[in-house]
Amino acid sequence: MKDFAGTPGTLTGLFLRMGQCFFAAGAIASMVTSKGFFNVTAFCYLIASMALQVIWSFGLAFFDAYFLAKKKSFHNHVLLSLFVVGDWCTGLLSLAAAASSAGVTVLYFHDLGSCSFGEECTKFQLSVAFAFLSWISIFISSLIMFWIWAAS
Repeated sequence: MKDFAGTPGTLTGLFLRMGQCFFAAGAIASMVTSKGFFNVTAFCYLIASMALQVIWSFGLAFFDAYFLAKKKSFHNHVLLSLFVVGDWCTGLLSLAAAASSAGVTVLYFHDLGSCSFGEECTKFQLSVAFAFLSWISIFISSLIMFWIWAAS
């Protein structure tokens, strides 16, 4: 199996995982610093989904760093299958959370005329933006993992 950009154990794979962690943590931090997020179910779901994403991506980033330090290539088919399923599950959860939170944010800003939460609305928008950025990096990573899995 040939190593290419984004495969586990490469520097780009580590950067993808760290980007997922960073953006998911940013979404959590932005949402948690607002006062009224717990009143909206979609925002609570976003927090839960991004927390799962941080844990998953940090764990896989640790594997990437381990394989980089050992200068080994990652070719275990069983673990690769687990990573593919995990990436796709967390990716779908993250997309659902980001889309539902974006829908609520659009409702507040555009459909109701203006957001009555004041400064909190900017934090909601920032959190949704971070969630979508996290999902984009998850999507890239999950496609690479699926491609590797299908080729092996």
